[in-house]
Amino acid sequence: MEKKEKDNEYVDFVVTARKYKTTLTTKYKNRKMWHKPFIGDVISHLPGTIVKLEVQQGQEVEAGQLLLIHQAMKMYNRVVAPISGTIIELGVQEGDKIPKDHLMVKIEPK
Repeated sequence: MEKKEKDNEYVDFVVTARKYKTTLTTKYKNRKMWHKPFIGDVISHLPGTIVKLEVQQGQEVEAGQLLLIHQAMKMYNRVVAPISGTIIELGVQEGDKIPKDHLMVKIEPK
């Protein structure tokens, strides 16, 4: 009996000054928690293939500089540096098939 009560635990949420109660699904409870990525991390938002790499590890880059071309959903996406700094890690090579949320490039800020 106690487990069933725990599974049906109600939580409060407020929408436009009105308070409601609801239960949370198991899928929601077991979801991967979001965390803010490091400012120099370049992460893939879609699964795809690395078509072309324009930089090397140890190279200095400027904010907005082209890092690589990522093909996803039949489109070629230009991935640019979010900040100026030095590339300390390349997590991809040309031809790699990568999943969503894959760390492609790590940049150490200047």
